[in-house]
Amino acid sequence: MVSPAHSVHKGKQPSLSQLRAFAAVAEHLHFRDAAAAIGMSQPALSGAVSALEEALGVQLLERTTRKVLLSPAGERLAVRARAVLDAVGELLEEAEAVRAPFTGVLRLGVIPTVAPYLLPTVLRLVHERYPDLDLQVHEEQTYSLLEGLGSGRLDVLLLAVPLGVPGVTELPLFDEDFVLVTQDGHPLGGRTDIPRDALRELRLLLLDEGHCLRDQALDICREAGRTDGAAVTTTAAGLSTLVQLVAGGLGVTLLPHTAVRVETGRNPSLVTGRFADPAPSRRVALAMRTGAARAAEFQELAEALRGALAALPVRVLPAEAR
Repeated sequence: MVSPAHSVHKGKQPSLSQLRAFAAVAEHLHFRDAAAAIGMSQPALSGAVSALEEALGVQLLERTTRKVLLSPAGERLAVRARAVLDAVGELLEEAEAVRAPFTGVLRLGVIPTVAPYLLPTVLRLVHERYPDLDLQVHEEQTYSLLEGLGSGRLDVLLLAVPLGVPGVTELPLFDEDFVLVTQDGHPLGGRTDIPRDALRELRLLLLDEGHCLRDQALDICREAGRTDGAAVTTTAAGLSTLVQLVAGGLGVTLLPHTAVRVETGRNPSLVTGRFADPAPSRRVALAMRTGAARAAEFQELAEALRGALAALPVRVLPAEAR
């Protein structure tokens, strides 16, 4: 059964100006001071509070000739009114952050075979060019990153492409060659003209299942004519371990060129070899949800990254690259 009070006031909604007027009076307990605090005339303030009492169906103030007091209902509802006004203020601040590009939180997902080698450049760019951006980095494998992008847990990804995933738009950044990492003294070590078919019989060390770099390396091997029966030893969860296995004489591996300095520079027993043109390579891109609200921002970020990453051993791609 609907109460009489509910039926009388159904459809009457207090306005923000009414709530603001009441909150000011509740704080100052003086109409003149409250009106001055919020830049409203005293008659308008009094009218707004009266309208709020009518809309709510309760008396909020006890007015006397000398002072203003909150009624019991006014004391309770003053707390609610302030909470509503605070929440509206936060909403407006968030809307302002959305309107202003490169502010607020940006959740960036990165694959493990990119993160250690590109993040220093990415973080420096963000710090220098977008100081108001709260960048949060998540290092995960490709399948997990795509799940996070689709669910809204992540905003944009930095990973190897093509992905071929519906609803995901790729913004290509660069191509980079793979190099062959061998133990010092290996016949292919240091060469700059290694033919792809040399991969057919090598003892190749690869990353564990789930890493896209493993899949890319296997594709390169298949293109070189390597058969599925050729020995492939998979014992490493990361590139650092992989190159240590190479240093220990267990085989050879493929590294993206951006990883070479970090992963091989500290070990004199490792050497690299370059493939003859066209060398096997991978493409790295930003990926976003198709139709993302921040699409223009991500496209601008991609262009800024192309400029910043040009100093690395990569071939930067134009914005229209597909």
